[in-house]
Amino acid sequence: MPKVKIYNIEGKEVGEKKLHDDVFGVKVSPELVHEVVISLLSNERKPYAHTKTRGDVRGGGKKPWKQKGTGRARHGSRRSPIWIGGGITFGPRSDRDYSVKINRKVKQRAMLMSLSDKVADQKLVLVETLGVKDGKTKEFVGLMGKLPVEAKTIVVVAPGTDLLLRRSVSNVQGITLRNVGDLGLLDVLQAECLLMTPEAVDKIEQKFTAVKA
Repeated sequence: MPKVKIYNIEGKEVGEKKLHDDVFGVKVSPELVHEVVISLLSNERKPYAHTKTRGDVRGGGKKPWKQKGTGRARHGSRRSPIWIGGGITFGPRSDRDYSVKINRKVKQRAMLMSLSDKVADQKLVLVETLGVKDGKTKEFVGLMGKLPVEAKTIVVVAPGTDLLLRRSVSNVQGITLRNVGDLGLLDVLQAECLLMTPEAVDKIEQKFTAVKA
């Protein structure tokens, strides 16, 4: 059963928390995680470029010249892709669907693997509370300066909505705030460090163990 140290707002170690094996102790499969990431990125992709095929361009109803006797190559339409002003062959279309369907349980498994990988690499830091009294950036930066966190990209995971906390981190470069319910796979993978409270960890464990049950 993995364990993570807990720090107070002064940056001092005050204990440790045992983590659920089924959530934070899962064996990692890079291939599975990669498959899910590709599907998530594909589902977010929206095509904008749009070309016209020979059926979309204007004109071309009449045959340019008769089939035989002119000495020139035969053509049936001015809308042919080999003509200037004709349609485009295999060009990008705005109606193309890039979405990839992937099993819900597979996505959940990838999430658990990513969380487990953060724990194994000691990139999950727990602090007793993330509460800020005034919601000022200086207050949150002071807290971060006392914690053993050395990372350029940090995802702070709050147990619930906290408007003061959101205001205090909004101007801090490299800090992203997520609630337990909003935390996604890409957030975990892109973060060099995850900063949570024990309460947030409990909610994550309840969320995934309940789904598994």
